[in-house]
Amino acid sequence: MSKTTRYWGIDLGGTKIEGVVLSDLSPDSVLTRIRIDTEADGGYGHVIKRIATLVSRMIEESGAPPELIGIGHPGAIVPSTGLLKHSNAVALNGHPLPRDIADAVGYPVISANDANCFALAEARLGAAKGAKVCFGVILGTGVGGGVVVNGEVLDGRQGIAGEWGHNPLDHLSEKECRCGKKGCVEKVIAGPALEEFYRDLTGASLRLRDIVSRAEKGTDPSASATVSRLNEYFGKAIAVVINILDPDVIVVGGGVSNVPSLYTDGVASAKDQVFNSGVLETKILPNLLGDSAGVFGAAMLTARQ
Repeated sequence: MSKTTRYWGIDLGGTKIEGVVLSDLSPDSVLTRIRIDTEADGGYGHVIKRIATLVSRMIEESGAPPELIGIGHPGAIVPSTGLLKHSNAVALNGHPLPRDIADAVGYPVISANDANCFALAEARLGAAKGAKVCFGVILGTGVGGGVVVNGEVLDGRQGIAGEWGHNPLDHLSEKECRCGKKGCVEKVIAGPALEEFYRDLTGASLRLRDIVSRAEKGTDPSASATVSRLNEYFGKAIAVVINILDPDVIVVGGGVSNVPSLYTDGVASAKDQVFNSGVLETKILPNLLGDSAGVFGAAMLTARQ
């Protein structure tokens, strides 16, 4: 693409769709940034129409049409069929999402899992800038990940590279994951799983941030046990990734990334578990780009072409 090319990205989420137009691959080069509601209750076809509406507004505000649009979305595209799978926005599953978006907006698109977009943005512009190998972690309502090597996303033969959230972690757990298995990473250290763990201990329903606050004050043993569970199992889960990938940097995003002890006790747990004689040189860092990472990463997909 030419130096004068504008970089277009759209971050498709369950509740909002955000679009950005960049004049350069920099967080300071935003020409247009628009956010609208997804209105997913309207069904798959309605979501496609919402994306087309957003693109029309982006063209109007930026003053020029796109050459190519990068799309970040939940779930993975099956390379052999082009159909979306494993999206927590279930209305999208089983459809040729990139093709249908391209048909609706009238411009070519390139797509990737939203965790891959997060990882790409953090590797190029954020906490892992300059790292050769970066693993981007999403710890929120779900658990996901993306692998970036030399500034390029690794998709994998089946489109599932980086999906550590559905590795087995707690073999004693009877909690069934949305993927149909039990004991997945997502069912142990995702935000809702931690809130459920606290509720099972106490009978009380609290948001994770309130549980963490109580643990920090040291006044609630069940809150402390919940945060300890997060840190211990995060270390066990991420050590598997380190053993296989040995990344330079792991960047953590999502709501659970705001738990401070993740970067002390969680890292210590990883150090205990990793296959390196108690030595951990991998940097495990909070993200720098916040909720901008997804849409910036989507725009960066277009630079791959």
